[in-house]
Parts: sequence; structure tokens; C-alpha cells
Amino acid sequence: MKFIIFFLGISTFCFSQKLSFIYETKYKLNSENPDEVNSDKMILDLKDNISIFRDSVEKQADSSKLNNGKEIFKMGVENQFYVKKNLSQKRVEKVITYLRTDYLLPIEEILDWKITSEQKMIGKYQSQKAETNYGGRNWIAWFTTELPFSDGPYIFNGLPGLIVSIQDSNNDYSFNLIEVKKGGNLFDARTKTIKIDWTKYEALAKSYFNDPFNLNSRGWKTVTFTDPTGKTVDISVKNKEFQNNILQDNNPIELNHKVIYK
Repeated sequence: MKFIIFFLGISTFCFSQKLSFIYETKYKLNSENPDEVNSDKMILDLKDNISIFRDSVEKQADSSKLNNGKEIFKMGVENQFYVKKNLSQKRVEKVITYLRTDYLLPIEEILDWKITSEQKMIGKYQSQKAETNYGGRNWIAWFTTELPFSDGPYIFNGLPGLIVSIQDSNNDYSFNLIEVKKGGNLFDARTKTIKIDWTKYEALAKSYFNDPFNLNSRGWKTVTFTDPTGKTVDISVKNKEFQNNILQDNNPIELNHKVIYK
């Protein structure tokens, strides 16, 4: 392992200031159509070793929620990327929002980084290669000590500098830094959570699969809806459509926690 001086470039950034790192995130969910690539802008807000990683829409939703505005109603359980980190306490947690309830899922898998001597320029940053395993995938990361923060996109952290690029070896998921903003806005609108583990996560996912519109808990037996053409359709048809989509989107980032639906 080749060690790098952590404090290189520390004069450029102050640890106590708020920063936002914007990542272009690309991911493939549908194994039957591997050419279908989803792309989102996701934001890592960081201050004093506390960070939140979420997509730009969720950050707007959090802001709205704190100001008593309109909330986003999440349908499904899988493929959510919202992550909170406390780097000083080495605590990493996913937040899964489902039916207006926020569930806190601790990430206890340890990242065992192997830092190599390979270096290259990524954008304007001199970066160094590192590799690790997480979620049943092999990951290749590039970090820079010019941004002296031991953090990165999603759950990834623990390197002697910010991760500017990381992707799995199958190229199913990738996170690439595209912008750095000083004076970022770090706020947490999801503090009232229910703690779960991966077993409970799977139960939630299967509950959604079996009853996407949460009709059973409401005591509704039959429901119809009207499509854009004015045609009335039984809800069971819509349920089947949702279930087919879930079965097709069978390439989660945590492959070792892939839900098997029956």
C-alpha cells in the first residue's frame, strides 16, 4: 500500500466550512435491457465530518418539508440512495422512505480499501486509485488529497481524500464528481426514523411488491382508476404492471441483499 500525505492542499479548504460536491450518477437497473442507463445528479453535503448524500430532487423535498411545504410520496423501497454519515464516529446509515415513513438502515459492512500507486488526472485533480468490495460488488475508486476530506458518494468513505470517481467492475453503477460548491447547505429533514436491518428491509420490499398501492391496510378490496384516455381499469392490472417493473429492475447496488420475489 502506498500512503499519501493527507494534508496536501488543506490550505485550499477549511474543514469547518460547508461544502457541496455534485456527482453525476449513472446506474443500470434492468438486466434484461443493459443498455438502459439511468442518470441523476446527486449531492454530497459536508460539514464538520457530517454528510448527507441524496439526489437533487430529494434535497429540494427535504427543504420543502422543513418549511412545511409539499412532500414527495415514495412508492417503492428499492434503489434509494439517501445516505447519512458521521465520519468521526464511523457511522454510515441509509434512509429508506416508504409510505411517508423514514426507515434508518445502518451500514455495517466494513470497507477494506487497497490503495495502489496508480495515479491520473481526473478533471483538474491529481487522483490515485483504490479498490474495495461492498454489497457483493468490486469497486474501483479514484480519490484526491487536493480535496482533503475522507468522504465520497453514497456509502463510500475512509480514503485519505475525497473520492472523485468510483464505479463497480461490471460498470453497472458509477459516481463522478462534476462540481464543487463552497458554502453548501447541509440540513437534515429526516431525523424521525424507525431503525431496521436488512431482514426488515426485505420485508418492506416484499410488502410493496405484494401491495404496491397499500390497499390491504386500508381495507379496500377492489379499486378502479381511469387512464389518460378515459378508460377505466381495475387496480389489479396496475398492480401487475408495477410488479413486472420491480422484477425487471433486478440489479440493486447491494447485490448481496438482492430481494427474491415470488
